[in-house]
Amino acid sequence: MTTRLYYLGPQGTFTHQAAIAAASELRRHMPEESFDLVACANIGDVFAGAQRGEFGVVAWENNVEGVVVPNLDALLDSADMAGVARVDVHVTFDAFVTTDTAHRYGESAERILRHCSSVTAHPHGLAQCRTFTKRYGLEPVPATSNAAGCQNLASESVALAPSLCGDLYGLHTVARAVQDFDGARTSFLVLTNRAHAVQFMDEYRTQDAGGYESIIGFVPLATGPGVLADLLNKFRDAGLNMVSLMSRPIKGHDGTYSFIATIDQAPWQVQCRHVLERVMGHGDWVKTLAVYPHHTQVYPPVTDWMLPQGGICTQMEPQATRHNMQGELLW
Repeated sequence: MTTRLYYLGPQGTFTHQAAIAAASELRRHMPEESFDLVACANIGDVFAGAQRGEFGVVAWENNVEGVVVPNLDALLDSADMAGVARVDVHVTFDAFVTTDTAHRYGESAERILRHCSSVTAHPHGLAQCRTFTKRYGLEPVPATSNAAGCQNLASESVALAPSLCGDLYGLHTVARAVQDFDGARTSFLVLTNRAHAVQFMDEYRTQDAGGYESIIGFVPLATGPGVLADLLNKFRDAGLNMVSLMSRPIKGHDGTYSFIATIDQAPWQVQCRHVLERVMGHGDWVKTLAVYPHHTQVYPPVTDWMLPQGGICTQMEPQATRHNMQGELLW
């Protein structure tokens, strides 16, 4: 049988790479299936395909730029969708120009770049290559995707995209690995409708898949002092590790928020189930957004060089104790 796996196109995006990895992951659970990768013109078509019971791949979080908020909101607001797998793609950007631009200014990459005036990529791509952009004085021009920037690349402009885009779109590579951070990575969720997701959950329950992660949305129905602290205390008291916690406003209602937590357990495991029962018993709204096997848990220490400027940390001296311009400590 053939099942469609939708992703935000065109071909050559990091999401395309994630779709290839997602198809490989899904075959582990559905060995009788083959997967037809379908590039979509907009993210709405990806969600629609997943909601029909096929599969969709969407960017979830980048470890440089953070969570992809529109996709988070769409999953939180969806009536019938959940994530069943998570795949990671290492983010490396090469710089491309058209062959006409390369021929016009010769073989020297430096000379070619000095004659270019703009650079195009998805906004997240532009944000991850600021040093390169600044070095050559290029004007950032956002594109709907990194591959779309390559497809529509103008003369004397630079496109930032994965290396496979060079051959895919017939472009000339002028620089490799121009991103600001070498360890950049984007995580993608594999989505399907909730009925199909339950089948995955049933399989996960019956096999020893190692660890799990769950992404769960909460909306406390009461607001005021201590509401979020009470929620966090339930996780602490159960001995659960919360990998991340995000908040999103409930649209159009001042002072009301949903909270999205990533947790190191599946909902059917004892500690997580106990917390969810307590939260629901309190009358708060709960929605499981995704559950997937997660084999490696990394809890790295935070060292001085990771800290933002302008704050104070008394346990890291002297670099981590920051001062304002007048030399006074700011608390």
